[in-house]
Amino acid sequence: MPSTAESAELARLAINTLKTLAIDAVEQARSGHPGLPMGAADYAFYLFTKHLRFDPRDPDWPDRDRFVLSAGHGSMLLYALLHLSGYDLPLDEIKRFRQWESRTPGHPERGCAPGVETTTGPLGQGFGNAVGMAIAAKMGMARFNTPDFEIVGHRVWVIASDGDMMEGVQSEAASIAGHLALGNLAVLYDDNHITIEGETSLAFSEDVGRRFEAYGWSVQRIDGHDHAQIQKALDAAAAETARPGLIVARTHIAHGSPGKHDSAKAHGEPLGPEEAAATKKALGWPLEPPFLVPDEARLPFAARAQEGRRAREEWRKRFESWSRAYPDRRALWDQYHSRAVPSDLFVRLLEAAAPPGGASGPKPEATRVTSWRVLQKAAELVPSLCGGSGDLEPSTKTTIKSSPSIGRGSFAGRNFHFGVREHGMGAILNGLALHGGPIPYGATFLIFSDYMRPPIRLAAMSRIQVIYVFTHDSVFLGEDGPTHQPVEQLPGLRLVPNLAVVRPADGPEVATAWALALGRRDGPTAIILTRQDVPPLKRQAAFSSEVMFRGGYVLSETSPLGGPVSGGSAAPRPAQGGPVVMIASGSEVAPAQQAQEILAASGIATRVVSMPSPGLFLEQPEDYRRMVLPPGTKRVVLEAARLKGWEGVAGCEALMIGVDRFGASAPWKVIAEKLGFTGPQIADRILRWLGP
Repeated sequence: MPSTAESAELARLAINTLKTLAIDAVEQARSGHPGLPMGAADYAFYLFTKHLRFDPRDPDWPDRDRFVLSAGHGSMLLYALLHLSGYDLPLDEIKRFRQWESRTPGHPERGCAPGVETTTGPLGQGFGNAVGMAIAAKMGMARFNTPDFEIVGHRVWVIASDGDMMEGVQSEAASIAGHLALGNLAVLYDDNHITIEGETSLAFSEDVGRRFEAYGWSVQRIDGHDHAQIQKALDAAAAETARPGLIVARTHIAHGSPGKHDSAKAHGEPLGPEEAAATKKALGWPLEPPFLVPDEARLPFAARAQEGRRAREEWRKRFESWSRAYPDRRALWDQYHSRAVPSDLFVRLLEAAAPPGGASGPKPEATRVTSWRVLQKAAELVPSLCGGSGDLEPSTKTTIKSSPSIGRGSFAGRNFHFGVREHGMGAILNGLALHGGPIPYGATFLIFSDYMRPPIRLAAMSRIQVIYVFTHDSVFLGEDGPTHQPVEQLPGLRLVPNLAVVRPADGPEVATAWALALGRRDGPTAIILTRQDVPPLKRQAAFSSEVMFRGGYVLSETSPLGGPVSGGSAAPRPAQGGPVVMIASGSEVAPAQQAQEILAASGIATRVVSMPSPGLFLEQPEDYRRMVLPPGTKRVVLEAARLKGWEGVAGCEALMIGVDRFGASAPWKVIAEKLGFTGPQIADRILRWLGP
């Protein structure tokens, strides 16, 4: 065992290795953020070599500690730590920092390298992800731990910056963490008093520690370069179980740089060749070669990795014994962590979606209400499913009635109460999904999806399974008026790559939307639902989930686009180039069918295409798209929203019937009439468009 002096010298060598790797990588890339890695290296070293529990040989070990670099601009700190710890991240990849198709992008991206738990960079998002991970761990403890076996016992560690602490999403997530008393969460706040524009005093003067105390966190304050204080604080944070912990580490950006110590210039640009050389000289570091990693610097990390390997092996043996003792829990573990869904999921959800009937047949029903019934069945079939809303459950209809709520000291339930914190909710949902186990959903009004845009984008980028339930989906929500009536949100969501957006029109489509979302492993899904009742659709063929999964399908037609008109004696009118295809989504499909009946009486051959997901439709083979939208047909798009983007489906010559203004406060049927969305109004507009 090395002496105290030898250990201190070895620590200093390893810390300087972290610093110089960051310096060299940023210099070679000619861009990046050297300041935070240099300032945070001291405490990051002790975190990774004394407390973080992991095994680089099995980076997906379920009971590993999670580490989140919320201050994603300091990515070279993370890459250097992972490399020295023995993860599969070669030094050559560090030399390719910020280059095309390297595994070391400018900000950490999930999947770029093992050990990168989440995509960070937009400040505050990683903090929220970490809260979600800590909640997921607590849920695992409640489901799988027994008096004689601890199967889930890991912690979540975070490094956050001044910028993180300024972001509203961080405040929302920290408030929830304190409310839930997440004693398995610890945050190291790199309090270096510097942002891009200069000292934080330009715009930020609050006492962050006192704010967190008000949230219910334990708070420690240390000199972030004093190794004794660092170790004492980390020990205390690791021992805390009753509440989340914040370590306010007062650091100096670009620590060790003679000319850029405490300088805003070190935040987001290279030190420069002269200052890089001066810094290495001040650290007692050779100027050549660059990217120097002394063998001795790897020793503390290798020792910790070996400890992690032993911990994982002990856990594996414990897990096997637990599996034999509790086979039912083991079966649940496998289903929970695989996020498995039954093979007959769609059929079961379709049964649940059946609308209430009466002597006169099925009654009109809001798709949010249908969704609630489908959700109950989905929760019964998929134990991983859990979620909640931003204080809107009575409106969004998203409670799992068979389950209790999650609260302080009670994590066995599946219902979350996020409060009026949509942004925080989105970031926490990502953390739940990233942790592994839960399939999380979050609900709010579609208009408030704007509060969630950054985490939605990151979920899509990270290719994780998150479900968004956005209700009150158009101007037809009625009397609450234009502040609550979405107009531009729907096309905006459709622009997000890898986000599946589905706006179902009736019960069968709602069931299929949920089946799609529950089966989609490689990205998030947004289900868009109505406040107002919509009538059951008139289908000319049995409903097929296969066509729904294609994003759009033929719902009804008054002739096979050229044959005799169904129910009439008049011959189909050519319509100056072909029959008419009406393409609609959600609540506009029913009035499209009403218009179809009126047009049929005028001898016009029409087809109604229900298109709940234009994005999925455009991904289909050309043959299918041409079958649904035959060439040479006149096309009409109907949707109570801005219609930007529909040109790619219907073509630039299509008649677009949408909403290009903000809404109004009035009953929804009045709004529909004023904006021209009744069946007769749609038919009349099409007739005028076709001309004599």
